[in-house]
Amino acid sequence: MAYNEKECLFCRIVRGEIPATVLYRNDHVLAFRDITPVAPAHVLIIPLKHISSLSTLAPEDEAVAGQILLAAGKVAEIVGIRESGYRLVFNSGTDAMQSVFHIHAHLIGGKQMGWPPFPGTPASHG
Repeated sequence: MAYNEKECLFCRIVRGEIPATVLYRNDHVLAFRDITPVAPAHVLIIPLKHISSLSTLAPEDEAVAGQILLAAGKVAEIVGIRESGYRLVFNSGTDAMQSVFHIHAHLIGGKQMGWPPFPGTPASHG
């Protein structure tokens, strides 16, 4: 697991060292297709700045965090699921199965999703 910018997989994608199917980019975030999609639409939205996890967000990262959320609606429109709906998932830390330590949101949609998201958990509406 790379925790620094030089070795980070997503930082390397930001720098163009590793190819990705980029769908959206602005001065703050980059959105690209996940290489192992769990739904017809599965896009990762990452900040251009290396931040290892949600737990390490600092007050000065507030605008970057907001840009990820704002990009979600734009990306959902690009992939054609803005009206039908989508799920936005953040994993933070190893227990949450974060595998790339650069914060990222999974925008997932294009099919009917179940609730609760994990079998065997109590149902509640969120």
